[in-house]
Amino acid sequence: MKRQQITTYEQAVEYIMNIPRFTTKNTPEDTRQFLSRLGEPDAGLRILHVAGTNGKGSVCAYLRSVLEAAGKKVAVFTSPHLVDVRERFVIGGEMISREAFLEAFLRVYRELDWKALEAGEGYHPTFFEYLFFMAMLAFSQAGPDYCVLETGLGGRLDATNAVTRKELAVITHISLDHVEYLGHTLAAIAGEKAGIIREGVPVVYAETCEEVAQVIRERARFLSAERYPVSRIDYRFSKIRNKNIDFSYISRYYGSISLTLPTFAGYQVENCSLALRALEVLAEKERDLAAEGTGFQGTPLELTPERMEKGVSACFWPGRMEEVLPEVYVDGAHNEDGVRAFLESVSADGHEGGRHLLFAAAADKDYPAMLRRIVGSGLFERLCIVSMENHRRAAPDLLEQALADCPGFGGSALQITRYGTVPEALRDMLAKRESRGTCRIYIAGSLYLVGEVKAALGQGGCGT
Repeated sequence: MKRQQITTYEQAVEYIMNIPRFTTKNTPEDTRQFLSRLGEPDAGLRILHVAGTNGKGSVCAYLRSVLEAAGKKVAVFTSPHLVDVRERFVIGGEMISREAFLEAFLRVYRELDWKALEAGEGYHPTFFEYLFFMAMLAFSQAGPDYCVLETGLGGRLDATNAVTRKELAVITHISLDHVEYLGHTLAAIAGEKAGIIREGVPVVYAETCEEVAQVIRERARFLSAERYPVSRIDYRFSKIRNKNIDFSYISRYYGSISLTLPTFAGYQVENCSLALRALEVLAEKERDLAAEGTGFQGTPLELTPERMEKGVSACFWPGRMEEVLPEVYVDGAHNEDGVRAFLESVSADGHEGGRHLLFAAAADKDYPAMLRRIVGSGLFERLCIVSMENHRRAAPDLLEQALADCPGFGGSALQITRYGTVPEALRDMLAKRESRGTCRIYIAGSLYLVGEVKAALGQGGCGT
């Protein structure tokens, strides 16, 4: 590997996008050592760390929105991006500029051991590690009140877990995904996710499965970490109204608080409740530290019902039951459990006309199980399969074979259409919808698909 002369934002992006071609996954020790080489930019950040299978990005979005409603400056590192790689870095409600991106890139680039790398040795960050290092540098320079970090994959071995200290850990809903890396049982996957728990650091988690909850409880108990489970008794669904969800959150301090989510995605009630519980725990922790005079700096978080309401109602997270055009919704459901939650929301959407679904999936996902749920739901009169540009896509032939193997598919009235590209699919589906008038279009199966749809529509993906 030879050192390149990189001076522009475009060159930096191209370099990062090509990293998977010439590096392999490194150890947590490698990540920690390189953070030290960068001057430990994470050391001064107040970090809220989020792991889980589904809902991580949404929880990060709710954390950010409510904290900002409380007057705090928040930096957020999430993945993946949908259209623009800078979506992964949000500071004060804005994704970082091209100039800030390039500056952070070059600071990492200059610290690489190029003598060793040119000799075919030495450490080079993976794609995700490189972006993580950039985030820590950019966030450290920006000086936020809080930094919200979303894990990329797993938790225990994730690059984000190399940070020096954390204020809080949050673990969202856990299901079977990335089994080749994380394990083939819920308990094994939960063990990897629970790897973000640190000694004495509170952990808030979704208590939806006893097998998972037991693993988290045992890990937290071993590390003397206070545990704060969130289950269905902590929130109460009310109704869907004007494409919004009314529900009540049972606060630790204020009792029942009536809230409105700007979405009809039912799964967001749990994600929002996790974020609110996490912030209540954080506020309590900061008040106690300030009262004890143990060196807490700054103003402790003050979380009122009014600030909760404001933050929740203002929250937006792209690609999660997002209406990108009138009666056209994209959702990032990309595994069987995500599709299950997606279908539950569709079934409660109150739409009285027909529904069409555009579907694609990554090859490493359990798309046969996803399609079985879709076919079995009976919610769609037309299923459209499309080939994504992403190299990880499942070929349409494989999707069609998986469809043919679905129980009941042969006797169903489900219409199947195959498209070669996303723009072609959108043009045709919208044209057919215009001729019908009452048809609602859904798009799901992969976040890569969501990104291609938004790019085709000329829409950015930043959650601001």
